[in-house]
Amino acid sequence: MFSKILVANRAEVARRVARTCSRMGIATVVVFADHDADAPFVRDAEEAVPLPAGSAYLDGEAIIEAAQRTGAAAIHPGYGFLAESAGFAAAVEAAGITFIGPTPETIASMGSKLHAQAVMHRAGVPVLPTASLGSGDAAAAADEIGYPVLVKASSGGGGKGMRLVTEPGDLDAAIVSASREAASAFGDGTVYLERYVEQPRHVEVQIVGDGAGDVIHLYERECSIQRRFQKIIEETPSPNLDPELKERMWDAAVDGGKAVAYRGVGTVEFIVDPAGGFAFLEMNTRLQVEHTVTELTTGIDLVRMQIELAAGSPLLTQKEVPQQSGHAIEARLNAETPADRYLPSAGTMHRFSVPGDVRVDTGIADGVAITHRYDPMVAKVIAHAPTRTEAAARLARALARSHIHGVDTNRDLLVRVLTDPEFLKGAVDTHFLERKEAVLTAPLADEGSLRSLAAAAALALQAESRAGAPVLGSIPSGWRNVPFQRQRLTLVHGSRPVDVAYSVGRGTVAIAVDDSDVAIDDVHGIDSGSVDISIDGVRRVYSVNIVGDQVYVNGPLGSIGFAVAPRFPKTAAALAVGSMVAQTPGIVVAVLVTVGEAVTAGQSLLVVEAMKMEQAVTAPYAGTVTAVHFDVGDQVDAGSVLLEVEKEDG
Repeated sequence: MFSKILVANRAEVARRVARTCSRMGIATVVVFADHDADAPFVRDAEEAVPLPAGSAYLDGEAIIEAAQRTGAAAIHPGYGFLAESAGFAAAVEAAGITFIGPTPETIASMGSKLHAQAVMHRAGVPVLPTASLGSGDAAAAADEIGYPVLVKASSGGGGKGMRLVTEPGDLDAAIVSASREAASAFGDGTVYLERYVEQPRHVEVQIVGDGAGDVIHLYERECSIQRRFQKIIEETPSPNLDPELKERMWDAAVDGGKAVAYRGVGTVEFIVDPAGGFAFLEMNTRLQVEHTVTELTTGIDLVRMQIELAAGSPLLTQKEVPQQSGHAIEARLNAETPADRYLPSAGTMHRFSVPGDVRVDTGIADGVAITHRYDPMVAKVIAHAPTRTEAAARLARALARSHIHGVDTNRDLLVRVLTDPEFLKGAVDTHFLERKEAVLTAPLADEGSLRSLAAAAALALQAESRAGAPVLGSIPSGWRNVPFQRQRLTLVHGSRPVDVAYSVGRGTVAIAVDDSDVAIDDVHGIDSGSVDISIDGVRRVYSVNIVGDQVYVNGPLGSIGFAVAPRFPKTAAALAVGSMVAQTPGIVVAVLVTVGEAVTAGQSLLVVEAMKMEQAVTAPYAGTVTAVHFDVGDQVDAGSVLLEVEKEDG
C-alpha cells in the first residue's frame, strides 16, 4: 500500500480523498493555487505545495514535480480538472508515479464522446444517432438526425458545452456557443450533434474494473433532476424503473467496461426514453460527484477501492458485492439564484452549517470566499434512510434548517423538489425543473412566515444597537417623548422592501410588518444573535446573524436573508439610459457587436463566463450600440457597465 498520496484537486474533492486516505493510514499532499492559500483543504492537509504563481490546477508538470518533491508514491486526480486527461495520466506513469485511475489508453478512448459511441456500438451497447461536425454540413446533419438535436462537447462533461436546438435557425449560434464553452472548460472545442430524446431519464451505472478484463457493477443511480444539463439531485436505487431494464443496463455497462479493459472506478451513463428503451451517453473515466449515494447503500468506500486497485489488490466478484441497503439521495447545493436563470452567486460565506443526520461533503467553511473561478457547487448533502420517502424528508429538513449566510444558493429549490408530490412518486425526467419552474423557484417562506422572520430580524438589530450604545444603556432603544411613535426601518429581501415598525419597552414589544401587526404574546429573550418570542400562542426561537448591513434569520418557519436599507440613502449618479450591466463577476468570452451596429430586442450582445457557465447579455429593445466597454478576456465586476444601446426612438 502507498505510504503517501498527492491529491491533484482542490476544495471538497481534495478533502473527500484525504478523508479516506487518513482512515487507511496514508499521508496526503495537496497542491494549491495562490488564491486558495487559506482554503480549508490546504489547512487540513499534512503537506501542501503551492503551484507556480499564476498557475492553476491544470498544470500537470507542476503537480508531478510536487509529488516528486514530497515523495508521494501515487497521484489521485479526484473528479475534475486532470482526472480525465490521458496526457496527464501518461506523464504521471512516465515519472514512475502510480496514477490512481484508468490507463491513459482508456481515458483517451472514452475522452472523445464520438469515439466512445463507436466503441460501445461495437460492444453491442445501444447508442443514439450522432453526427460529427469535423468537415460536414451541420444543417444537413441536423436535418438527417431530426430536430430537436443536442450540440454536445466531445470532451468533458458536467453539462458544459451542451445546447438544445429546436429550430434550424438557432443551430449555428448554438454550435459557436457550445464550442466556446467547451474550449474554456476542457481545452477542446470539438462539438458534435446527437438526437435529443423527449422527456428522457438520465440513469448511470457505477462500474469497477481491474484492468485485466474483469468488470463489475455497483448498481445504478438516477440523475434526472437537472438544470442546464447538469445534475442537482441524484439517488439510488432509481425509482420506478423496471427491474428487468435495470439488469439490462447493468449488463450493458459491464460490457462497455470490458470493451476498454477498464481499470479502477468509472461510470457509464445512459438515456432512458419513456417507452423503456435506453442508449449510451458517455463513459466518465473517473469518480463521479454523486458516488456518495452508492457508498451509502452498498457500504463500499469507492475512494478506498480506487486506491486498493491501484496498489494491486484483487477486484471483488459480482457475487461479493453487497445488496443495496435502503435509499440514498444527494443534493448539490450551488451558489446560484434559480429564480434569475440560475445566475451564479459569488461572495463570502459568513456562516455555513447543515444540521441533522446527513452526510455533508464540502470545501466551504465560515469566512471562505466563493469566486467566479470554479463550479458553483458549495456542498453535497446526502441522506440515507430505510425508504426513499424518509431519505427525501430527512434531506429536505436538513437543508431547510441549514445556516447558509453570505451568498444566494439553490437551497429553497432543492427543498421544494424533495417535498414535491411528483418527485415523491418517482415521476422524474430531465425536464422536471422546467415543467414545474414557477412552483419550484418560489421562496419557502410564505407571507406569514416572512413577517415573523422580519420581526425577529428587527428585534435582533434593535438589541445590537442597544448593546452598542455608548451611554444611557438602561434606556430602551429609540426612547422618545412620544412613546406611541414606533421606530421604523426597511429590510430588503431580494428586490422586495419589507417595512417594519416597532417599539420595545421593558418586557413588552409591539411590532408591525408592512402595516400588518405581528401578534407577539410574550418575550422570552432578545439579543443580537437570538430572538425567543411567542407569536399567536406559539413560542419559537430564531437564530440571527448580523454581518454589516446583512441580517440572516433561521428558525422553524424558514431561513431568510435581509439587507438593511439605509435610513438616508445617498444619491448615486444614475447610469446612462441604455447601459447593460454585469450581474456577476466574470470573464468576457465573446463580444458579438460593434459600436454603431443596429440590434434587435433579445439579440445577444456580449457573453460573460462565471463559474464555468456562460451568461449572455441581451438587448432589452431594438436600437443602436453606442458603446462597448470591454474586450474578450477582460475581467468584469458585478455592476460594471458592459455596453450601451440607444433605443430606436431615442
